[in-house]
Amino acid sequence: MINRTVKRELFDQFAQVGKAVSSPARLELLDLLAQGEKTVELLAHQAGLSVTNTSNHLKALRMAGLVAARREGQFVHYALAHPSVAEFLRALQSIAQQQLASVREIAKRYLDEPESLQPVSARELVELIRADEVIVLDVRPGDEYASGHIPGAISIPVDELVGRLAELDREREVVAYCRGPYCVFAPRAVEILQAHGFRARRLSEGVPDWRALGLEVEVGTRAGASS
Repeated sequence: MINRTVKRELFDQFAQVGKAVSSPARLELLDLLAQGEKTVELLAHQAGLSVTNTSNHLKALRMAGLVAARREGQFVHYALAHPSVAEFLRALQSIAQQQLASVREIAKRYLDEPESLQPVSARELVELIRADEVIVLDVRPGDEYASGHIPGAISIPVDELVGRLAELDREREVVAYCRGPYCVFAPRAVEILQAHGFRARRLSEGVPDWRALGLEVEVGTRAGASS
């Protein structure tokens, strides 16, 4: 029989992870880090937090073993401690949406799309890429594209899209993607593209999900857009 004291100690340690992710801000930081390594300052900017608050949240996540840090000069860079952390985060989001009506209602208001914006699945996109039938457009910030992107994808952050539409071939369908199913960058990009006469859809998954499916991810940047 398992010693009850030892079992309680074990579950106490499990609970440390739960405590670490009990903050919405920490969950958002994990979601950002699922895209790739970032400095404290960049995380603070993208999450809309102060650098001090961001540092404190990251310390709690690090103590729970969810993130790792490295120092380079004056800057501290953070990353997920293991790919399983991204899987844990996505599972948590999925369970919440399945089990909580409030989450479903918020997600519907946040992400509800007309039929014209219905997404493409990762597997469907793989086939479209193989047939050379689409332009794949990464609309995340440039640092996230450099950390890892779908092979052959063009990087145009959503805030730059209107000014860079000339880089895209109007004769080809565009599939835009961003951070994942709870990110609005891709739906926003599709709306912009359709408003300017492009055939466009969004990918339902993000790069972490793409990677979790065992699909190839490229690292680094490449200049220009293909036509």
